[in-house]
Amino acid sequence: MNCSFVFPTILRFPVSLFLILIGALIIVLTPSGPLRAYESNVLTLGFDGAINKSGLPAAWELRTRAGRSDVAVVPENAWHVLHMKCNKASFSLERELMITTDDFRYVSWTWKAVRLPRLGDVRRKDRDDQVLQLIVAFENGRVLSYVWDSNAPEGTVVDESIGWPINIAIRVIVVNSGPENTGKWITHTRNVYEDYRKYFNEPPPRVKGMRIQSNTQYTKDIAEGFVRDIMFSRSLQALQ
Repeated sequence: MNCSFVFPTILRFPVSLFLILIGALIIVLTPSGPLRAYESNVLTLGFDGAINKSGLPAAWELRTRAGRSDVAVVPENAWHVLHMKCNKASFSLERELMITTDDFRYVSWTWKAVRLPRLGDVRRKDRDDQVLQLIVAFENGRVLSYVWDSNAPEGTVVDESIGWPINIAIRVIVVNSGPENTGKWITHTRNVYEDYRKYFNEPPPRVKGMRIQSNTQYTKDIAEGFVRDIMFSRSLQALQ
């Protein structure tokens, strides 16, 4: 999709914000169709399975917004993990979902940053680059984005919403900050149901999409990281 053709009036916004916007507005149609969950206690969004023309699992779609994407699934011990290297670029992997957080309240993932964009800072539009972002899009145009930021302190929450005529509500939450834990696998578990209620002051609708993203187009830097073990679960016990 040519983003400048679809939304020519919002190109003044940071590209990283613009990418979230697209994910909030458009359901990504993957070859395998939407991922629905019914009986299982844990829904895993892994990187196994059939490979598509981009060399990635068929359920995921690669979208490059700036520069050149450098992404692959690589083996590490017992896992297939996603490797992303971002050189003055902006790209993402995304997939369609169809789940309700009334049932699947928790999202868990594990990631590892190897190199951060040194000047990246979610609080600055001209430096809004992050090595890794995990984005959950809801069907009503609301978005939660969990990021590993280079400079904004852990716990920072930034409102990157866009008003009329787009009307997209976005909350960016810093869950890792700085280089201290680079080179280490870090696992996060968030109660996405409660995060949504906290930041949007209403019960959440269904989740319709997931995105993994890396950006360095503003800082003109290089970022590199890995992601594995993305799961939605009905309970914390189910993740153990």
